[in-house]
Amino acid sequence: MPSSFPMHRQGGAALIVGLIMLVLITLAVTAGFTLSNTNLKSVGNMQNRNEAVAAANRAIEEVASSLLLPGVDGSPSLAMPQATQSRVDINNDGTTDYTVAIAPPTCVRATKSTDTGGGTAGPGGIGGNSSTSGSGLNALPDQYNTVWDISTSVTDTASGTVTAVRQGVRALLTKEQFEALCS
Repeated sequence: MPSSFPMHRQGGAALIVGLIMLVLITLAVTAGFTLSNTNLKSVGNMQNRNEAVAAANRAIEEVASSLLLPGVDGSPSLAMPQATQSRVDINNDGTTDYTVAIAPPTCVRATKSTDTGGGTAGPGGIGGNSSTSGSGLNALPDQYNTVWDISTSVTDTASGTVTAVRQGVRALLTKEQFEALCS
């Protein structure tokens, strides 16, 4: 029985166009997957860096507060700051996440404080109605505004990556502390 539709020769153009479209879609999906994987790694690296900086800041605060801690008898500490190492458990799971090596702090600048007028200073010379050398602190006689440079090297114990963090810290020292620590 003869067909009512004439037979036309087909060259397979639809098949070739379909295969090209399939390859293009596959390339687009692969590129999207690679891009999202790269973004995920970048975000993870930034999180690790931020955690390392937080660990360094925690160790720096400990060192900065040790500059101002009084001795056993209540007199100002005259011990020269030493290099220390701090282990930080950032997520409180009981294991050390970061090891912070702290170089000995160095006194980079010191200026003698002068009381600019009539304000009363509280503990450590902190007050509210006058300033000394632009610091916002009232000064008692023979006190020194000092700036300390504290450098740290933070090592991620899981990956071994190292992040360096430096910070300047200002401390108001007594004359005895200044002579012992910043001379």
